[in-house]
Amino acid sequence: MQGGMRAVCLFRICSRPGRRLTTQSSAQTDILLSYAVPSPTVINPGMHTIESVLISALVNAQCVPKPCATTDRAWLKLQRCARTDKGVSALGQLVSLCLWKSPDDLVEKINSHLPSDIRILGMKQVTRGFNSKTMCEGRKYSYTLPTFALSGGTEPDSSFRLSREDFHRFHNLLTFYQGTHCYHNFTLGKTADDPSAFRHIFRVTLREPYVDKGHEFVTIEMTGQSFLLNQIRKMVGLALSVTQGLVPESTLPSSVRPEISLKIPPAPGLGLVLEQTYFNWYNLRFGEDGLHSPLIWEDAEPAAETFRKNHILPLIAHGEIDDLSMARWLRTLSKHGLGAF
Repeated sequence: MQGGMRAVCLFRICSRPGRRLTTQSSAQTDILLSYAVPSPTVINPGMHTIESVLISALVNAQCVPKPCATTDRAWLKLQRCARTDKGVSALGQLVSLCLWKSPDDLVEKINSHLPSDIRILGMKQVTRGFNSKTMCEGRKYSYTLPTFALSGGTEPDSSFRLSREDFHRFHNLLTFYQGTHCYHNFTLGKTADDPSAFRHIFRVTLREPYVDKGHEFVTIEMTGQSFLLNQIRKMVGLALSVTQGLVPESTLPSSVRPEISLKIPPAPGLGLVLEQTYFNWYNLRFGEDGLHSPLIWEDAEPAAETFRKNHILPLIAHGEIDDLSMARWLRTLSKHGLGAF
């Protein structure tokens, strides 16, 4: 794991104004959470989600009021600096909420009520006014895909190995996204005149390929201030459309021009992982005040890398090799009709 700890989604549990779930004192707490399950983060009625499983575990560990797991979910006042949809994993979601108890020595207790593919890696007390969405200054995601997708082919091939020339060519394609651009074509429901369509990407890198179960994979890392719904998947989808020869490389600069509209197919969600979030201002303001710790999780890195190796990477390998996630998407890519309208 690089650069401190990984990703973050935060939410706070509180009662409705004028209503009190309990008279017990509570502490605002951040929970560092990893998961590798094909469920979305956000609670929706009737859906099995990461949040619902976590809240049930917190209730069973007697950390939050029992009604939070059933009829009183409307009281939860959830906050998050990033959300993950179905099929998207996280190595370090940061969940913030009010607990009845101090976060000391609660990790093992809560984990005993969680499935093995959802783990709490650490907990820290934060300020009462902590806001995960407004205080988060950056987010880092990774996207892992089989390298055969960069060969122009559409079928898995265990003998394929990406050439250095093609590795650097793909990396150069991706670096176009660095800087500030208008991403109205990379999400849903936004027009170019919407200021929120503009996003700043600090860095895009391509990590060295690795082999899993005989097949070669490569990982893209993207760090930015924030990302729109489906933005990264569409960024990958457009870059793959270039490598597949379906559109020219000049489509990348055209895609962020406000006067141009494109239909960009999103790449599968399987390889996308929320890696890390950044709270530099909070760390400078409160991290050394003697009451709170900075939101840096270096001591959790070994456990996080173990979780990646044991849960996230096998999930991706299985989805690509056995379920053919990328191969099935590539077969239909030419039918998506990417182009201006």
